[in-house]
Amino acid sequence: MSTHFGGRTLARSQALQLLFQAEANSRAVLSVLDGDYALSQGPLDDYARRLALGADEMRPDLDAVIAMRSTGWSLGRLNAVDRNLLRLALYEMLCVDEVDVAVTIDECVELAKAYGTDESSRFVNGLLGRVADDLDAGTDVVAKARELARERAAAQAEEDEQAQRDLEAQPAEEPLPAAEGAEAE
Repeated sequence: MSTHFGGRTLARSQALQLLFQAEANSRAVLSVLDGDYALSQGPLDDYARRLALGADEMRPDLDAVIAMRSTGWSLGRLNAVDRNLLRLALYEMLCVDEVDVAVTIDECVELAKAYGTDESSRFVNGLLGRVADDLDAGTDVVAKARELARERAAAQAEEDEQAQRDLEAQPAEEPLPAAEGAEAE
């Protein structure tokens, strides 16, 4: 697909491409920038660099926010374009004061239409809209997501410990009796 963007939309597209390449190669964005990277349109915009590096630096927190707001979908089940587009948008929403949240959402929905699946734009719009509502209500979404992640981890640890206790409480299996008439070797 040939998609041509300009201005900040181009910068967001470039940032998305950098985040995608970093994740696909299990590298940090800075490492991608230090080596060979591919952009559909270049040269690399300074704003794209700022977004990609910022989103990469905040990735654990951004992922926690995505996990908190993506009901029914684990982070790993999201396609890579949607996951990285959400990281990019959330970083911009949380850390770039000069861009209105509604503009970020609109721009990222357009990028989802260009790069994602048929469902991507609706999914991205819905998740980012829920986060925007949280922000409008004065919620510290990062702190809330971290707390939820801690609670989930504690619940999982308790579940794992209980499963281990249940396993240890089971009686050992008794050896099967030898069949009658069977000869010893």
